[in-house]
Amino acid sequence: MAGQVRVDHAVTSGTFSLDGETFDVENNIWVIGDDEECIVIDAPHSVDDIIAVVGTRKVRAIVCTHAHDDHIRVAPELRELVIAPILLHPDDKVLWTMTHLDHLWDVDLSDGQTLEVAGTTLRVLHTPGHAPGSVCLYAPDLRCVFTGDTLFQGGPGATGRSFSDRPTLEASIRATLFALPDETVVHTGHGADTTIGAEAEALGRG
Repeated sequence: MAGQVRVDHAVTSGTFSLDGETFDVENNIWVIGDDEECIVIDAPHSVDDIIAVVGTRKVRAIVCTHAHDDHIRVAPELRELVIAPILLHPDDKVLWTMTHLDHLWDVDLSDGQTLEVAGTTLRVLHTPGHAPGSVCLYAPDLRCVFTGDTLFQGGPGATGRSFSDRPTLEASIRATLFALPDETVVHTGHGADTTIGAEAEALGRG
C-alpha cells in the first residue's frame, strides 16, 4: 500500500545572491507524496537535506517556484541523482541562467497546468512580481498552497531587486491567491506557515 498523500517538510541553510549582494538564508523544503512517490518543491542549498525528506520514494518532478539561486542551486544535481525532470516557468529564464549556464530545466510550467502525484492534484498558479516566472502550487485536496517567495506570514515577498515589482506582486496575490478559500494553509519558501484568510485580512483584498 502506498499510504495516504502527505506533505513533508524540512529546513536547509545557505545563501541567496543577487545584484552583487549575498545573504544567509534558511529555505523550506516541501515534498508532497505518499510512501512510494513524491514531488519536490524547489531545490535549495543541499541535495542531502532534500534526500533526507524524500527517502527511498520515486521523485516524479522537481518543481521550482522561481529561479532565484537559493531555490534552484542544487536542482541539476538533484535531477541527476533521482532521475526526475525540473519544471520552471519560462519567464524566469533570465534568473535561471545567472546560476546555471550549462544546464536548463526540462519542462515549462504554465498558469492553470496540473501536476499529479500520489492521487492528488497540484494546480500551477502564475503569480509574477517577486520574480517574472514565480508560481504557486495549489493542492485543493490538501487544503494548502505552496507559495515560494510570493506570499509569507506577514505579507508579500520581497521586491526592489532586479526583475521584481511590488505592484505586480500585490496584484498577483490579490487576484490569484486571495481567490482561494480563507482556510487554505500557506506553505512558504522561508519561515512559518500562515493562511490565506490571515494574509488577506492583513493586506486587504483590494
